[in-house]
Amino acid sequence: MFEVVTCMTLEHDLKLVVLSALLCIVGSLVFVQLLRRALGAQGHTRSAWAVMGAFALATTVWCTHFIALLAFKSKVPVTIDPVLTMVSLVVPMIGFYISITIFMISRAIPNSALGAIFLGLCVSGLHFTGMAAYRVDGLVEWNYGYVIAATLLSCVFTLAAGLAFRAAPNSKFHLPAVGLFSVGVISLHFTGVAAMKITPLRLSDTPLDSSTFIGLSFATALAGFLVIATGAVSFFIDQDTRKTSYEKLLKMAMSDHMTGLPNRYAYMERLDEDLRIATERGEHLAVLGIDLDHFKEINDTHGHKAGDEVLKNISQAFTRNLKQNEFIARLGGDEFAAVKRFEDPYQLEGFIGRLEAALTVSTDYDASVLVAGGSIGIAHYPEHGKTTDELRNNADLAMYRAKLNPSRNVCFYEPSMDEEVRLKRDIAAELARSIDEDRLELHYQPQASTANGRLVGMEALLRWTHPRLGCVSPAVFIPVAEETKLIVRLGEWVLRKACSDAAKWTGSQKVAVNVSAVQLNQVELPQIIHQILLDTGLPPTRLEIELTETAILEDRHRALHVLRQIKALGIGIALDDFGTGYSSIEILRAFPFDKIKLDRFFMAEIESSREGRALIRSVLLLGHSLSIPVLAEGVETESQLAILRDEGCDEVQGFLIGKPMPAPAKLGSHTDAKHLFKSDKSSKPADLINVA
Repeated sequence: MFEVVTCMTLEHDLKLVVLSALLCIVGSLVFVQLLRRALGAQGHTRSAWAVMGAFALATTVWCTHFIALLAFKSKVPVTIDPVLTMVSLVVPMIGFYISITIFMISRAIPNSALGAIFLGLCVSGLHFTGMAAYRVDGLVEWNYGYVIAATLLSCVFTLAAGLAFRAAPNSKFHLPAVGLFSVGVISLHFTGVAAMKITPLRLSDTPLDSSTFIGLSFATALAGFLVIATGAVSFFIDQDTRKTSYEKLLKMAMSDHMTGLPNRYAYMERLDEDLRIATERGEHLAVLGIDLDHFKEINDTHGHKAGDEVLKNISQAFTRNLKQNEFIARLGGDEFAAVKRFEDPYQLEGFIGRLEAALTVSTDYDASVLVAGGSIGIAHYPEHGKTTDELRNNADLAMYRAKLNPSRNVCFYEPSMDEEVRLKRDIAAELARSIDEDRLELHYQPQASTANGRLVGMEALLRWTHPRLGCVSPAVFIPVAEETKLIVRLGEWVLRKACSDAAKWTGSQKVAVNVSAVQLNQVELPQIIHQILLDTGLPPTRLEIELTETAILEDRHRALHVLRQIKALGIGIALDDFGTGYSSIEILRAFPFDKIKLDRFFMAEIESSREGRALIRSVLLLGHSLSIPVLAEGVETESQLAILRDEGCDEVQGFLIGKPMPAPAKLGSHTDAKHLFKSDKSSKPADLINVA
């Protein structure tokens, strides 16, 4: 140990020792970055980075060793063997590449240790090969204890450096690993030089003098720094390229491709950040949910390209007047979201006003002016929630309330909305359980011919009496079923039950069953109905499907395709609630219905208004001109029935004919509808709604 200390302090030029140590540290830092890049790459790129790392490390260790060796004051004439000097550089470079490859194969500790130890052996081999190229005019004796110690020091420090590198995979500079490796290289040199004992002979005619040693050392250091700098520049150029590519990919990943607005991921990040800032600064934060009102109608009427233009135009209007601390994103479809940090409520009012103006911006498309409009729901921090999930959910609740109220397109969250949500969830859960346990009922309301009073059909109407909730109105549970998609199971239950009941009747009367828009969007609906008819034994001609025009307009092309398949089975199709929409005549033109059901509101003024009677007459004329029978709903008085007979209405339904009642046990071929049920014309059930 004393010899090593003496060798380092008294037998070396300390200026050159410091230069070699500096070179070793800088080169090790560069090597660590190149190794990180190799570990993160794939395929040929990984091998290329490994080669560059091996080259940089070999140059670092070789230059460190060579400068330190030139710093050694041997006190005898010295020459350098050029062949062995080059061998000491090239051969270890191959070993370094193998070490890096072993290290990259697996991150397991045994693999990392093996690669690090092999690297230490390569460093030791480079050192002693270089010392063999160091020719002195004297006799050289080796202390093999020091040789072994030097080799062990190299391997131990390299192993420690490898494990330190492995223990901190996310570190940027890996300074512990760099320091341990540099200490290993330097300790190897001084211990290895201390192992060499020289007896001078002074036989050389051209020894290297001290000035030559210093000049050669600085030249070697310069060459080493240039090589290391090449590796560093390659790393930084690649890092800059990767950073630019990453930023470009990040922007693409965080933006909506069509509108250029931030997308859902960007919105979630911004909301988290704004909530953090608002909490720290004691500010208010508004979260806004935005949904377009007439976007689907635009798509259905003018096509999806028109809808895209509307979205782009509105998005541009949103971003045109955005101010500080305001953010808006497109979440998907026609749904947007916005965030606003504010201190004064007037700031929020101004933001809402600009959003409303953007929602009503017009879009010129194919000689048409398109205006979507929209609904906005708003939740405040901290009044309406203290987490992002609470704020988003409450803003959505407020937005849905705004959509349900045509007179209000902006709605602030209220705690009562949570009660509504809980009630809906309760109803949905109990309804699902009632379907599974077969605890629902069907009531039937008769439909009669105006010509002879004979019963021509029965409309199935769904009723639900719950042990805890009591009699639940269809006006309450049907919308919940549609929102939760329970309507599919519910609709299938109604179809099966209605067909099963009708199959028991001995007459030829039809059973009419309503189908919702959600059911109509099922491609497999015709197959489901066909299987139910086979299971119950009901002839297809005795089943009539009723649907509204709004159900068809949900997805016009798909709906008409499904209806054609149902009609091909021999099943009747009736257009329900005729006259309440805006495109009934167009729907009649597009599909050959078997019946038109005149909505009950036509009956309100038929007895007192000439205009009301004229309106009914025009609808009846339309039906007759298209050879489609017309059924009038809501007939409650003899006077209404007489007028309908005079005007040529084909069929009637209402309290005058009979109230909805449980399924009759028998139904003959010549049943008189007026005497089928005992109807109380003086009262009308409050929950009578045609929603099966």
